[in-house]
Amino acid sequence: MLDRVDRIQVVVADRRRAAEAWGRLLGAEVAGESHSAYLGARRTVLALGESEVELCQPEGTGLAADHLAQRGEGLIAAGVSSSQPEALRRRLAGLGQPPLADGEQVYLPPELNFGVRFVISPTRPRPRVGWVSFLYEVTNTLLSDWRRAAAHFAGLFALDAARFAEIRHGGFGYEGSLTLFNPPERLDRIELSQVVKPDSAMGRWVRKYGDSLYMCYCETHDLPRVVARLDEHGARWTPRGPSQAAERDGLWVHPSALHGVLLGVSRTTLAWEWSGRPELVRPAP
Repeated sequence: MLDRVDRIQVVVADRRRAAEAWGRLLGAEVAGESHSAYLGARRTVLALGESEVELCQPEGTGLAADHLAQRGEGLIAAGVSSSQPEALRRRLAGLGQPPLADGEQVYLPPELNFGVRFVISPTRPRPRVGWVSFLYEVTNTLLSDWRRAAAHFAGLFALDAARFAEIRHGGFGYEGSLTLFNPPERLDRIELSQVVKPDSAMGRWVRKYGDSLYMCYCETHDLPRVVARLDEHGARWTPRGPSQAAERDGLWVHPSALHGVLLGVSRTTLAWEWSGRPELVRPAP
């Protein structure tokens, strides 16, 4: 019943400054302003490829203010979309998770979902903006057993677990699953990463925050331009391969560049390499 990872919500101290950073580095454009009673925040909504980034600046007390005080700037919610929003709401309520309404969006709390707060929006087509094509992944880092998390999300969102892809990475120190919504048509998924290497970056994160929302991933149709903009503005980034100069496939943008968001970036189709369908990867241009 999920179509896409269609947005992220990010708590920021100054949404104007944050919007400028996302625009400089990734070509994001302001698509609107709004208010979230649920988060207690004013929002600047950015178009990022076919997806959206909601920059949430606290307005008084509330969830956004608490997040900023306790963790600083960064991800507060993973956004997914559904073309069957009413049917999904009924399903969630029947499973004991009646969603909390905030305008046309609804929320699911992190304490019932392995530390991830979800915001669910109706699926809508959007024109592509900037050098990013779309968001496709949010990462749920885990101390809990990833198999339990996979079964939970399959049941909650009516996903077919037979279409999930198991993952493991010795260097980064995790194992888990990609809960692909609709492969091979799309990459969209929740990445479940159970830490098996406590001294890794993920390990340090989960020691501090437990099961939680960690990062997100996007696909780009113009990786050289993204690299050029990052370099031009002195943003920190890490290549997938051995050197920045030779990188042609992907990278990770440091949270310091995007107001607390760790963002993975991969070129068109590359992510199928570790998503169970390597035959779909097209050669780098």
